[in-house]
Order: sequence, then structure tokens, then C-alpha cells
Amino acid sequence: MAVSDASVAERNRRFRKRALVVCGSMFLFGFACVPLYRIACDHGYIGGRLRNTPDGAAKIAGFSADESRWITVQFVATVNSALKWQFAPEKMSIRVHPGVPAEAWFDATNEAPAAIVGNAVPSVAPGKASQYFNKTECFCFTEQTLQAGESRRMPVRFIVDPQLPADVGTLTLSYTFYNNELATKKLAEQAAAAKPAS
Repeated sequence: MAVSDASVAERNRRFRKRALVVCGSMFLFGFACVPLYRIACDHGYIGGRLRNTPDGAAKIAGFSADESRWITVQFVATVNSALKWQFAPEKMSIRVHPGVPAEAWFDATNEAPAAIVGNAVPSVAPGKASQYFNKTECFCFTEQTLQAGESRRMPVRFIVDPQLPADVGTLTLSYTFYNNELATKKLAEQAAAAKPAS
């Protein structure tokens, strides 16, 4: 029994139609992942995102120190693969009292042969604790430009809210540095324009 050319053509057409539907669905799902991830972070299902702005002085002024309790704050520093930097915390963790200002330092070095602009994206785990972590100063608030071979110490100053739930004894503050490609390109163009013609 031979398979007719018409039935083979019909099966191929149905297969192509299904493949296009699957590819289109995957494409749309990829775009939907970004807002879904943000929703999951905001609701504490995944490590919480932090605001990239300083917390208000009025809010922090209302905190009172809870010296009966210790919180361990761990630090994690990573660099996106597109960024030729070394980036690490000076201390892997510190212990703080809620309501007492604290600071930590991070070191970054540009190992690329040209200046690069980077942006740090913070997050706190567990996610439910992110609303109790208050930054007053942070290198993540602004772009960081490092010239070729330049190293820099960068602080983060923070206060853990005394209202942090009692079952949370450890917070992990994580930063990932990304290459701000648009700003880096603009910086390179400005440097090229500033060079005298030979």
C-alpha cells in the first residue's frame, strides 16, 4: 500500500502548522517571563528585589535598636559573563543588631582593556525579608564607571528594620553587576571623539 503524495503533503502541512504554533507560544512565553518573575519576586516566592533608591530618613529615624537580637547578613557578589570585572565583598558576612546602622564594602576591578560602565542589581533572600532591609547608601543607586585596570572600593550602608520577623535570623544580600552596554558604548564614542586626529 503506497502512501499518496497528497496525504504526505497534508501531514507535512499539519506538522508545519503545529510547529509554528509551538514556536509562537514559546516566543510569547519568553516575553511573559519578565513580568511573571517580577510578580514572583514582589510576592516573596523568589528572592526579593530591592529598590534602587535610598530609603527615607524619616522611616529610618523611627527605628530603635534591638540589641537583644543578632541578624547575620551574608554577602554574595557576581558578575554577568558579558562584564570583564572582578567583584567581591570584603567580608562574606557580618552580624548586626536590627535598628543599628551598618556598612559593608565591595571591591570591583575592571580587567578589560577599555572603560566599562556597570550597574549592580541587588536582591535579598529570603524574599519576605526584603521589605525589612533598608539601604541608605549603595553603589547600586548609580552607574559605576571603571577605567581599564581601575579598582574601586564601594560601600553599602544599611539598617535592618527591627520589625523583621523573629523566624528570620540570616539575610543574604546579593548583587549582580551587568555591563551597561549603551552607556559603555557612549563612553567609548566620547573617548574616540576626544582623541586628537593624527
